[in-house]
Amino acid sequence: MTDLLRDNATAAEATTLPPLGPDSVTWRYFGDWRGMLMGLWSGSMQNMHPKLAAGVWDHSDFFGERWERLLRSLYPISGVVFDQTPETGQQVRDYHLTIKGTMDDGRRYHALDPDVFYWAHATFWFGNIRCAEAFGPPISEADKRALFEESKNWYAAYGISMRPCPDTYEEFLDYWDHMCRRVLRDHDAVRTVLDITSLPVPPWARPWLPNWVWKRQVTVVQRLFMWITTGLYDGPIREMMGLTWTDSDERRFRLVGTAVNATMNLLPSRYRRHPRARDADDRASGRVSPDAPLLETPTRNLPSGAERDNPIHYCPVHAGRRANLPWQSDEVND
Repeated sequence: MTDLLRDNATAAEATTLPPLGPDSVTWRYFGDWRGMLMGLWSGSMQNMHPKLAAGVWDHSDFFGERWERLLRSLYPISGVVFDQTPETGQQVRDYHLTIKGTMDDGRRYHALDPDVFYWAHATFWFGNIRCAEAFGPPISEADKRALFEESKNWYAAYGISMRPCPDTYEEFLDYWDHMCRRVLRDHDAVRTVLDITSLPVPPWARPWLPNWVWKRQVTVVQRLFMWITTGLYDGPIREMMGLTWTDSDERRFRLVGTAVNATMNLLPSRYRRHPRARDADDRASGRVSPDAPLLETPTRNLPSGAERDNPIHYCPVHAGRRANLPWQSDEVND
């Protein structure tokens, strides 16, 4: 297990990289609600890694409680960036300690294999660039390179071997292209992520959205999000998945992105942010005490029954501060 977490050549680097702060480029781009448009892209790209797909398929209850798992996972994942402590990263890492097994071809897998864990991390940090390019805010080449450099600090917070990390942004782009062309594969876990037609009403909408209304419009939502996801994919991924993308699609995709950016710019900057990111901004500005408990997911997103004791779940049952709604962060409950 120690070999999976660190190796001698990279342990020192992992322990000396400082946490990211309010002045980082990552704080500026990560945690924006535009990222929700990336949901199917992120989930499917992760599950295209054969070993990661096997772990999800064999161990995760993601497909039984997809909304809750997604919405509650945003808190610790965001926290690795915004909490300014390595403890959050180590907690996220340790949710994966028991996720291991054997693939259909006889190869063994472990969620903490550095090559597997780094691929998941790559989809998160590189998703900032994909999101900004598609939906804004506009991003410069300098900011792309800064995001890459800061992604090393972000990844170091997990306490896993830094070996898979490319040294430069250009080397990362080569790594990404290699993964898309040579390593990633279609899998049932990928197709299940991409199919949202069987999903129930989102937890936050259940008080006001009737089930019959949701059922009538979910196929339209499915087509829209699948189209958006296709636009976000690299060419080799579209080819592997048997998806078509025309010049007309590309023009409409850019128009949609412009409209999303314009709409988001109408909102106060505070309400463009996920609650955990907004809470970090509040701590940095003094609006919230630095000693206040971290803001945690609403109770409705927690796993139910015996699953609350399963160590693979993020489940802060005793947290003192919770967000009531995805767009509100100031409430104190429980």
